[in-house]
Amino acid sequence: MIAYQGEPGAYSEIAALRIGVPKPYESFEEVFAAVEKRKVDYAVIPIENSLGGSIHQNYDLLLQHPVTIAAETFVKVEHCLLGVREASVDRALKVLSHPQALAQCRNFFAAHKHLKAEAAYDTAGSAKIISEENDPTNLAIASKRAGELYGLKILKENLADEEWNITRFFCIAHTENPDPLRLAKLSSKLDTSQHKTSIAFALPNEQGSLFKALATFAMRTIDLTKIESRPFRKKAFDYLFYVDFIGHQDDPNIHNALNHLREFATMVNVLGSYGVVAE
Repeated sequence: MIAYQGEPGAYSEIAALRIGVPKPYESFEEVFAAVEKRKVDYAVIPIENSLGGSIHQNYDLLLQHPVTIAAETFVKVEHCLLGVREASVDRALKVLSHPQALAQCRNFFAAHKHLKAEAAYDTAGSAKIISEENDPTNLAIASKRAGELYGLKILKENLADEEWNITRFFCIAHTENPDPLRLAKLSSKLDTSQHKTSIAFALPNEQGSLFKALATFAMRTIDLTKIESRPFRKKAFDYLFYVDFIGHQDDPNIHNALNHLREFATMVNVLGSYGVVAE
């Protein structure tokens, strides 16, 4: 079973379907708890969107639970405007969706000022709500799959402001049983020809400490693909750094870089080395 947050038809479910049998949970905390308590084999969590940026809650949860990243996958977000059979854009008054989805469709709302955007807990959840209410004045923004699942018609497709709206998902497993071979069997589309590694680290508040940290990778020509700072929850105005780079943590070059970093960093946490699951 593959845990995900949201209702059937959510973009997270689309990611989960690439790996195994999806199992929905209401919150991200419940998803992580399901992995920790071994109620599921794996879970998929959104970690970054090409328009909205990082999902910071999930970065925090990665450090709070005994999980490791086993794979990543990318889902193209194709927002549709959905309604019941009698609905139309002109007659509608309200549009429900997740706050991030609403924010990604600002141009649509600017062109339809009579429509009020209302936040819901989930894109697919908003489709489920308007299907149950059966009110033609209420619409939802969600995936085409959500429209099909809840018997809604598509009023408009490609609603997002930009075409390159892509969400990156992590597939996570319990740290004591990541079992990459099992994951490979579950998803025949798992590509491990090039690994990526994600880490989190904290540094002493000293001049040049970040330069020293990045130099441990630069001097070994390790290709960084992402770096981001986040407030460190254990101390006010201290920061954690999240870094992704190409390669596996067991590669000698990367193993040496991580050991070098540990010499002066106050904390280094390897979140996982992983391949990618294709569409």
